[in-house]
Amino acid sequence: MSSWVKDPNAGGVKIPPAVQERVKQRILDYAAANYAGKYTRLGIRFRSQFCYVDAYTEPDVPLDFPSKDLGVSREEYLERRRNTPIHLCRLRYFSDEEAWALGFYTYSNEKYELCVFNNGSFYGTPEEAFDISSMYLE
Repeated sequence: MSSWVKDPNAGGVKIPPAVQERVKQRILDYAAANYAGKYTRLGIRFRSQFCYVDAYTEPDVPLDFPSKDLGVSREEYLERRRNTPIHLCRLRYFSDEEAWALGFYTYSNEKYELCVFNNGSFYGTPEEAFDISSMYLE
């Protein structure tokens, strides 16, 4: 007899619309209270069992950049950068709004990698996930 073990890096449950609304508001409220000024807006989207969290920031670009070699004006370049998301994390839902699995976006591999929460577990809250992934906002 084999026993089923919940895998934080596989499976999950489709996120119901009511849960989507609650978790989106939780993340927005938490980020506003704890990270104001570190981003200009957040993008929170849902697909099946996943909640993706992205941030947008005001680019820090020297006045003489970009060079004419890039073929775009400074304004075009800034607008493109303003609209390029910083991928923070992907949350995986298992029917418990207080215990999500965290996929931390690694730019070195350009994919989400399973991450342990600061509590030592593979499961945590959306707010705890935001704290971990906020390193990209520093």
